[in-house]
Parts: sequence; C-alpha cells; structure tokens
Amino acid sequence: MARPSKKSTSAGAPRSGGKVASQRVADLAAASRILAAQGVVDGFGHVSMRHPAAPDRYLMARSLAPALVTPKDILEYDLDSNPCDAAGRGSFLERFIHGEIYKTRADVMAVVHSHSPSVIPFGLVDVPMRAMFHNAAFLAAGVPVFDIREKFGATDLLVSDGAKGVALAEIVGQHDVALMRAHGSVACGPSLEAAVFRAVYTEVNARVQHWTIALGDGAPISALDLDEGRLADAVNLTAATRAWNLWRTMVRGQVKW
Repeated sequence: MARPSKKSTSAGAPRSGGKVASQRVADLAAASRILAAQGVVDGFGHVSMRHPAAPDRYLMARSLAPALVTPKDILEYDLDSNPCDAAGRGSFLERFIHGEIYKTRADVMAVVHSHSPSVIPFGLVDVPMRAMFHNAAFLAAGVPVFDIREKFGATDLLVSDGAKGVALAEIVGQHDVALMRAHGSVACGPSLEAAVFRAVYTEVNARVQHWTIALGDGAPISALDLDEGRLADAVNLTAATRAWNLWRTMVRGQVKW
C-alpha cells in the first residue's frame, strides 16, 4: 500500500497521488458511459475509482452528465473530497459519498452513485431488496437503507458535505449496496469493473423483484439465501469481466482505450 500523499502547503490544495495509466483513466470515463447506456444513470449520477497507487486519493469526473464524460474530464480528489487540481472545473456536490466510503472501507476500489428508477421504490416502503438471481448474488448479504432525515432532519436529500457522507458510510457498513430513501443508491466493489457490474445488476434485480412480487401475488419468494449469495458472488467477481468487456466494447468508439 502506498504511503498517504501529503497536502501541499503552498497552493493549499491536496498533492496528487501520482500519474495514473491512461488506459485506466479511459476505463473510468467509459464506466460513466456504460452506466448511462445500461440505464443506471441519466443526466445525473457518478462513478469513482480509488487511485491505483495512492489509497488516500480517488478519481472521478468533473460535474458533467455521465454519457458525456471523457478522460479529460477526470479529476483527482483526496478523501475529504478536495480536488487536487480542478483547473476551474466544477465538482459534483455529492462527491462526499465517495470520499467517506473510501475512508471507512479499505477493500473498496470503486463506488457508483445512481438514481436508477426501479431501485428507488425499495427505499420508500418496508419491502427489503433481495437477491432474485445469481448475477445479483451480492444483494443476499442485505441492503440497508440510508434515511437522511434520521440525523439531519429536513434536507434537500443530497449528501453534499462530509458529515452526511460519514452518516451514509456508516449505513453502508460492510455491505456492497445501500439504498438512499427518496434518492437513489450506492454500489461498491473491489474493482471498477465489479462496482459497475453491481450497479447494473442492482437495477436489473429491482425490476425482477417487482415482477416477482406482482406474479406471486403474496406468495413466498424463493430468493437466494446468504450462503448461495456468498458462493455465487465469488464466481461473479471473476465472471464480471465478461460483462465489462462487452460493455466496454460497446462504448469503444466513444472513449479511447
């Protein structure tokens, strides 16, 4: 693990954790476009990646619609979510989601925040999201719900500062996915590819669960149990690269490899 990068004492901005391979920067830009193409994000939402050589830094696009992100739009942040060199470019208001999760979870290498429509209802009613099929096995460990009102009262629902990011990270805990009441969700992964896979299949799983509830008309649902989820997710963490390679190829003409 690399040594923590020290803040610059001259410019007042955090010092960069170092150069990142251009292919990985392009992959991060592609991840934004993949999530848009898969219906997980639209004009809003974002994906980040921990700096490969500096665990106390992460990379994320400037404030921009995900489908428009290019490698030139990628900024570097410290874990307090201060940009290292914004060069006049704006940052997402909810970047604190990412920084605070990275602080508490050394195993997390990428984070997706989205407002995917099929997922949102599960944060509004007392119906837990469950793992409906093997590609969503990571959900079998449970999906907690972050209700921003519980600590902050009436807000605009945005995780727009460090304190709100800390509260969200506490709810996420060791889970891979957490819902945000009346807002959206976060998905975490041990790699960029895994986090994108989980974000996509959280949305797919939500649709399948809606259909299953309607079809069952109150009948018991035979979802994955904890052991099945653990075993299937171990396979998915390897197999997810197949989906990533497909999705990455689909946006190849949009984002340079």
